[in-house]
Amino acid sequence: MADKSKKDSKKVDSKAESKKDTIADPDAPGFGWSRYAEQINGRFAMIGFVALLALEVFTQQDFFSWLGLR
Repeated sequence: MADKSKKDSKKVDSKAESKKDTIADPDAPGFGWSRYAEQINGRFAMIGFVALLALEVFTQQDFFSWLGLR
């Protein structure tokens, strides 16, 4: 009996491992709407915003002047 339960637990473990391999990691790079894509998009947006603020500080002109809207 003890041998049978060990075999059954090994089967369950192997099924769980194979299922785990098929589930995509949400932090892995990929196409579409994923957590990774949103993190990268947010980081680039923050860099762009800081660059825009630095541009305004160094040139003493706002963004709309750079676009020619003022």
